[in-house]
Amino acid sequence: MNRLLPENPVAALSIKLGVWAVGMFVFALWIMPPMYDAFCEITGLNGKTGDRYEVTSAEVDTSRTIKVQFVATNNQGMPWEFAPEVRTVEVHPGEQTRVNFEAFNPTEQKMVGQAIPSLVPYKASSYFHKTECFCFDQQHLEAGEGAELPMFFIVDRDLPQQIHTITLSYTLFDVTDRFEDGEDNVASVTQ
Repeated sequence: MNRLLPENPVAALSIKLGVWAVGMFVFALWIMPPMYDAFCEITGLNGKTGDRYEVTSAEVDTSRTIKVQFVATNNQGMPWEFAPEVRTVEVHPGEQTRVNFEAFNPTEQKMVGQAIPSLVPYKASSYFHKTECFCFDQQHLEAGEGAELPMFFIVDRDLPQQIHTITLSYTLFDVTDRFEDGEDNVASVTQ
């Protein structure tokens, strides 16, 4: 490799540092994100709650009550009004519960939003199952339009006994630019 580098030590060092910087850039953009997603899926970190859950018949555990809190925030640049109808519910493990979120597009143009969930404590993410959720799809709202966004969930009966409170937060992102002329182009959007 030394024959490929210039004899000037400053130029050689500059080339080595440039190659190192490009390598770090490639790692950060193309290699790290899939590794991070795999790590989060294996460990349950980052509170990812997974996809749609199919309900199975199970008895409700009325001997326990779990407090579920809801938080809604907008990503930078997302002008919608977005909030849960209630901030807290108490549920029994095994019972299906519905909570509505509200969204309103105050702009003068059609927009598309996508809600990304996160759940804490991280240990609870394997025991929190959404059977139906607005976060599974993009939300299309016309200018000045509002919508009620339902979310159905079940807290698993096997939730560890030391967990008494779960906080589910959604961050709403503007994904309008991923759709052509406001029309659905679902194939181009990764969920």
